Amino acid sequence: MLRNPAYAKLFSAQVVALLGTGLLTVALGLLAFDLAGGDAGVVLGIALTIKMLAYVGAGPLLIAATSRVPRKALLIGADVIRAAIALLLPLVGEVWQIYVLIFVLQCASATFTPAFQAVIPEILPDERQYTRALSLSRLAYDLESLLSPALAAALLLVMSYSNLFLGTVVGFVLSAALVIATRFPSIEPDRGSSFVERLTRGARVFLRHAELRALLALNLAVAAPTAMVIVNTVVLVQDRLQRPQADVAILLAAYGAGSMLVALALPRLLDRIPERTVMLAGAATVSLGLAGVTAALFAVPPWALLLGLWAVLGAGNAAILTAAPRLVRRNASTPERPAAFAAQFSLSHACFILTYPLAGALGATVGLAWGALVLAGIATVATIAATLLWTRRSRTLSPTH
Repeated sequence: MLRNPAYAKLFSAQVVALLGTGLLTVALGLLAFDLAGGDAGVVLGIALTIKMLAYVGAGPLLIAATSRVPRKALLIGADVIRAAIALLLPLVGEVWQIYVLIFVLQCASATFTPAFQAVIPEILPDERQYTRALSLSRLAYDLESLLSPALAAALLLVMSYSNLFLGTVVGFVLSAALVIATRFPSIEPDRGSSFVERLTRGARVFLRHAELRALLALNLAVAAPTAMVIVNTVVLVQDRLQRPQADVAILLAAYGAGSMLVALALPRLLDRIPERTVMLAGAATVSLGLAGVTAALFAVPPWALLLGLWAVLGAGNAAILTAAPRLVRRNASTPERPAAFAAQFSLSHACFILTYPLAGALGATVGLAWGALVLAGIATVATIAATLLWTRRSRTLSPTH
């Protein structure tokens, strides 16, 4: 796929934007501490909630409102807005200003990501190449989670944290430049339908196809282990096990390693095995993995066991996340794809609004083991629902393009 110049430039744009976003995450935490001190966690928690609300609420509205804008111009505009917001963030002096700027930035991201995802199938119409592009994308996300903190730590040795925002600006500007340099396929903007029709199009595509209805349940199966990992890893390592801070990064790296191994193996696997088998196996894996985490946390878990369980959770999630865009691509025609990818983006993040606070509240009140048990139950119910919704006979034919 990287021999395709259009895809190579867009993939490079994705990578540099991800690195910029990673630097932003570190810088934002330090900015919150500067402004709020010991309440920085509260500030970041509200900022994360604002991010999810922008993704779930504003994302579909923005995609519907901009559906008549050429996709190249839309992607460039979103990157320019994100760069401008990153440039303003180090200048803020009040916490409320962070919330406003983060909302605008995440609205731009909620516009950019589905539009970006929708154009890749047009550039790579061959399903085998498209699957390998999804694998590369998954690897990019996992590598970013490992490399961005390390890059931020190295930069902080020679500069103040406010300069990390400039790194974010550079990432978004480079992304916009690469999009400008990309030759896009001819895609006719939607000029005939009403705003309400464009707004509800993605949801209607999901409700119309059994595979996509099952994907709704699988999104919840992904959100359960993700919440356990993102919310409770630091509590488990530093509070429960009394291990050093570096072990938080090591445990998160184990999750990322499991995800990357599956992402690498999946293209060849999907050449021989249907998505249904792969994705339901991934959901079953995260359900069993959370059950294993539950059993381990009722005692004092060996460190090696936790590393293995976190890798299992990462592997199961990658099996679902890497293959999911294939379902959206197959069940949505070219005009429907931006709305369908926006619906997937919005609905998958809606699941995190449920599981993130639940994981945190349960871990703090009834303990990590009981919290893992509830999340395992959610993942199991979601897996059963997906299995019932997605029967072997329910695969639909590709829509007419």
